[in-house]
Amino acid sequence: MIKGLRTVVYPVADLAAARDWYAQAFETAAYFDQPFYVGFAIGGFELGLIPAEKFTAAHAGSMVYWGVDDIEAETDRLVALGATVHGAIEEVGEGIKTVELADPFGNLLCLIYNPHFDLAAVR
Repeated sequence: MIKGLRTVVYPVADLAAARDWYAQAFETAAYFDQPFYVGFAIGGFELGLIPAEKFTAAHAGSMVYWGVDDIEAETDRLVALGATVHGAIEEVGEGIKTVELADPFGNLLCLIYNPHFDLAAVR
């Protein structure tokens, strides 16, 4: 079951410069800082930065991740409905898993399992 919006990801050409800029813009340090991803906890949600080269020309822009409890089962369910896997399920660190699916219309539909997400912090 899709549980709600969790994460927005922005592609950036310079990950370090973007990390520093967003840290100033949101007045908070990144809680996850790796060469492939920088994550900020903002009001109970996630702002993520990834290197721009991870995007293909057909799917440039922000990526929105929908929270799930069982990423494998939800991926299988959406594929059965006609989605295709654009980026396989990947463990990105600290138990967090993501997957990028393409809906039948060419849009990215991304899912995230994040055992650290605290819905109570949103309220």
